[in-house]
Amino acid sequence: MARRMNSVMLAYKIFRKSEYDAFLRQGRSSGAPVDLADGYIHLSTADQVPGTLAKHFAAERDLRLLAVDTTALEPLRWEPSRGGALFPHLYRDLTRDDILWSRDIALGPEGHDPGELT
Repeated sequence: MARRMNSVMLAYKIFRKSEYDAFLRQGRSSGAPVDLADGYIHLSTADQVPGTLAKHFAAERDLRLLAVDTTALEPLRWEPSRGGALFPHLYRDLTRDDILWSRDIALGPEGHDPGELT
Protein backbone atom coordinates (compact mmCIF):
# COMPACT_ATOMS: atom_id res chain seq x y z
CA MET A 1 0.00 0.00 0.00
CA ALA A 2 1.11 3.61 -0.27
CA ARG A 3 3.41 5.03 2.39
CA ARG A 4 1.71 7.13 5.10
CA MET A 5 3.16 10.50 6.07
CA ASN A 6 1.17 12.18 8.86
CA SER A 7 -2.08 10.65 7.56
CA VAL A 8 -1.08 11.39 3.97
CA MET A 9 -0.83 8.36 1.68
CA LEU A 10 1.95 8.90 -0.83
CA ALA A 11 2.23 7.52 -4.33
CA TYR A 12 4.81 8.40 -6.95
CA LYS A 13 5.05 9.36 -10.61
CA ILE A 14 8.27 9.01 -12.56
CA PHE A 15 8.87 11.41 -15.44
CA ARG A 16 11.65 11.65 -17.97
CA LYS A 17 13.26 15.11 -18.18
CA SER A 18 11.27 16.14 -21.27
CA GLU A 19 8.00 15.00 -19.66
CA TYR A 20 8.82 16.83 -16.43
CA ASP A 21 9.82 20.01 -18.28
CA ALA A 22 6.51 19.94 -20.19
CA PHE A 23 4.66 19.37 -16.91
CA LEU A 24 6.33 22.44 -15.38
CA ARG A 25 5.57 24.61 -18.44
CA GLN A 26 1.92 23.57 -18.68
CA GLY A 27 1.17 23.07 -14.98
CA ARG A 28 -0.46 19.75 -15.80
CA SER A 29 0.18 16.50 -17.65
CA SER A 30 -1.82 13.71 -19.19
CA GLY A 31 1.25 11.58 -18.56
CA ALA A 32 3.88 9.73 -20.53
CA PRO A 33 3.12 7.87 -23.78
CA VAL A 34 2.17 4.70 -21.83
CA ASP A 35 -0.31 6.75 -19.75
CA LEU A 36 -1.88 8.24 -22.87
CA ALA A 37 -2.18 4.79 -24.46
CA ASP A 38 -3.79 3.26 -21.35
CA GLY A 39 -6.11 6.19 -20.57
CA TYR A 40 -4.84 6.90 -17.06
CA ILE A 41 -1.70 8.03 -15.26
CA HIS A 42 0.35 5.20 -13.83
CA LEU A 43 1.50 5.80 -10.26
CA SER A 44 3.47 3.53 -7.91
CA THR A 45 3.60 3.01 -4.17
CA ALA A 46 6.93 3.29 -2.35
CA ASP A 47 7.34 -0.49 -2.50
CA GLN A 48 6.57 -0.52 -6.24
CA VAL A 49 8.92 2.31 -7.31
CA PRO A 50 12.08 0.13 -7.56
CA GLY A 51 10.28 -2.41 -9.77
CA THR A 52 8.80 0.34 -11.93
CA LEU A 53 12.26 1.88 -12.39
CA ALA A 54 13.80 -1.49 -13.27
CA LYS A 55 11.04 -2.51 -15.69
CA HIS A 56 10.27 0.75 -17.49
CA PHE A 57 13.30 3.02 -16.98
CA ALA A 58 16.35 0.73 -16.80
CA ALA A 59 19.56 2.66 -17.53
CA GLU A 60 17.65 5.89 -18.32
CA ARG A 61 19.12 9.11 -17.00
CA ASP A 62 17.49 12.42 -16.08
CA LEU A 63 14.46 10.97 -14.31
CA ARG A 64 12.33 12.92 -11.85
CA LEU A 65 10.32 11.43 -8.97
CA LEU A 66 7.12 13.24 -7.97
CA ALA A 67 5.25 12.49 -4.74
CA VAL A 68 1.47 12.87 -4.59
CA ASP A 69 -1.08 12.57 -1.79
CA THR A 70 -3.41 9.76 -2.83
CA THR A 71 -6.13 10.92 -0.45
CA ALA A 72 -6.47 14.12 -2.49
CA LEU A 73 -6.58 12.47 -5.93
CA GLU A 74 -9.91 11.83 -7.57
CA PRO A 75 -10.68 9.72 -9.46
CA LEU A 76 -7.95 7.35 -8.28
CA ARG A 77 -8.44 3.62 -8.65
CA TRP A 78 -6.34 0.83 -7.18
CA GLU A 79 -6.14 -1.78 -9.94
CA PRO A 80 -4.22 -5.04 -10.38
CA SER A 81 -1.08 -4.91 -12.49
CA ARG A 82 2.39 -6.53 -12.22
CA GLY A 83 2.02 -9.82 -10.39
CA GLY A 84 -1.54 -8.96 -9.35
CA ALA A 85 -0.35 -6.12 -7.08
CA LEU A 86 -2.71 -3.16 -6.78
CA PHE A 87 -1.32 -0.01 -8.40
CA PRO A 88 -2.76 3.50 -8.12
CA HIS A 89 -4.12 4.78 -11.44
CA LEU A 90 -5.23 8.39 -11.84
CA TYR A 91 -8.07 8.98 -14.30
CA ARG A 92 -7.44 12.68 -14.95
CA ASP A 93 -4.52 15.00 -15.61
CA LEU A 94 -1.87 15.32 -12.95
CA THR A 95 -1.60 18.97 -11.90
CA ARG A 96 1.10 21.01 -10.22
CA ASP A 97 -1.20 21.34 -7.19
CA ASP A 98 -1.18 17.53 -6.79
CA ILE A 99 2.59 17.43 -6.19
CA LEU A 100 3.89 17.42 -2.62
CA TRP A 101 7.55 17.29 -3.64
CA SER A 102 9.81 16.19 -6.48
CA ARG A 103 13.47 15.33 -6.91
CA ASP A 104 15.94 13.79 -9.31
CA ILE A 105 16.46 10.03 -9.30
CA ALA A 106 20.13 9.10 -9.22
CA LEU A 107 21.43 6.42 -11.59
CA GLY A 108 24.47 4.64 -10.22
CA PRO A 109 26.36 1.47 -11.05
CA GLU A 110 23.74 -0.58 -9.15
CA GLY A 111 20.81 1.06 -10.98
CA HIS A 112 18.41 3.78 -9.88
CA ASP A 113 18.29 5.06 -6.34
CA PRO A 114 15.00 6.84 -5.63
CA GLY A 115 16.19 7.75 -2.12
CA GLU A 116 13.95 7.72 0.94
CA LEU A 117 10.30 7.70 -0.11
CA THR A 118 8.58 9.72 2.60
